[in-house]
Amino acid sequence: MVLLAISPPAGLAPAAWHFFALFVAVIVALITEPMPGAAVGLIGVSLAAALLLVGKTPGEAVRWALSGFANEAVWLIFAANMFALGYEATGLGRRIALLLVRTLGRRTLGLGYAVAMADLCLAPFMPSNTARSAGTVYPIVKNIPPLFGSYPDRHPRKIGSYLMWTSFATTCVTSSMFLTGLAPNLLAVDIARQVAHVNITWTMWLKGFLPVGILLFAGTPLLTYVLYPPEVKRGDQVAVWAGDELRRMGSITTREVIMGLLVVGALVAWIAGGQSLAPVTVALAVISLMLLTRVVAWGDILANRQGWNVLVWFATLVALADGLSSVGFLAWFVQRAGSVTTKVPAIAVLTGAIALFFLIHYLFASITAQTTALMPVFLLAIISVPGIPVKAAALLLAYSLGLMGVINPYATGPAPIWYGSGYIATKDFWKLGAIMGAIYLGLLLALGIPHVMTLTR
Repeated sequence: MVLLAISPPAGLAPAAWHFFALFVAVIVALITEPMPGAAVGLIGVSLAAALLLVGKTPGEAVRWALSGFANEAVWLIFAANMFALGYEATGLGRRIALLLVRTLGRRTLGLGYAVAMADLCLAPFMPSNTARSAGTVYPIVKNIPPLFGSYPDRHPRKIGSYLMWTSFATTCVTSSMFLTGLAPNLLAVDIARQVAHVNITWTMWLKGFLPVGILLFAGTPLLTYVLYPPEVKRGDQVAVWAGDELRRMGSITTREVIMGLLVVGALVAWIAGGQSLAPVTVALAVISLMLLTRVVAWGDILANRQGWNVLVWFATLVALADGLSSVGFLAWFVQRAGSVTTKVPAIAVLTGAIALFFLIHYLFASITAQTTALMPVFLLAIISVPGIPVKAAALLLAYSLGLMGVINPYATGPAPIWYGSGYIATKDFWKLGAIMGAIYLGLLLALGIPHVMTLTR
């Protein structure tokens, strides 16, 4: 209401300003939770369409309002929930969780590093961090907290909250560590080639990020242990109990084997599919096979409230974030920000541009969308300043893409899944996102800038 009472800034259309006010209201509602996030998103999209804030005709407004449901990442997130359902229905998730706890569960910190290592091992081969983190790691991690008596509605801080945040924050680091760890990384490299005429190889990418990446990867489980400590620090008796439970479960069942083969098949297809097979196609095919092999029933899928809730929530957020670009707000904002840098020293311009590129992600629900819409603009603005190495600027902007996913519950594909687990309270998710985001960005600026500039000379 406050923003609506203010006249639109110079150069910005009234409709764009009103849409921005609506977007801010939706974000505030997501943080304060007067009602479920999916309902907030649905109301926001409905209002924008009804008032024709996006689109010139009712037909265009409706197409925009429903555009989020055509987003591949949205359906990949939905599929991740169905994968988790398959792990739970067959008992495979519980078996794998028991094995992890029996082997590494004597210390909670050890479990934190175990789930982090699982993501790290997959990251170089899976450009979809949603498929990697939400579709592969989450269904396993989800089964660990209940073994310690930790549930979303009962004792979440016992161990569940720690494991969920560690797993999520780690995937943001590994997404930036490897060129092939995040799909928008590949897009960013192509933009750098077209806009700045620089070629970035897989090895160059890794060398440039390694000092920052090693510190962040090694520090994230420990930092979470300090900032968001679990109540259970050791679990000697639980580790012994896990071994007893595995013996009671007996031999692996046929349904577990089928589910395991389907998951391995999905991994192989995600890694080897390349440009010929979209990750969401693989995911939907696996769900279909889960139904055909009776791993799960259609009634089970219909009853998965969390999956359908996340589908609506993220689809509406994607549409709302895309609306900021459609109405011209983002172009206006970037232009105004760029006009400030005309008389600023080169290193300050580079630092400020990377920080702004990182922080503006609060206005996006898709890293791919931000890369497409803003990276060419930011890169052109930076390299127009004398004294800034072109290749260093391109690399540093690209490195921020994975890291920025940590800032809130909608910033990257896996975020809605880890947030939707229920183990991390909304206020905690936003607070941890702000703290970890500041640390990730700070280390990228403080250590990444001098290292990359030296490397690219």
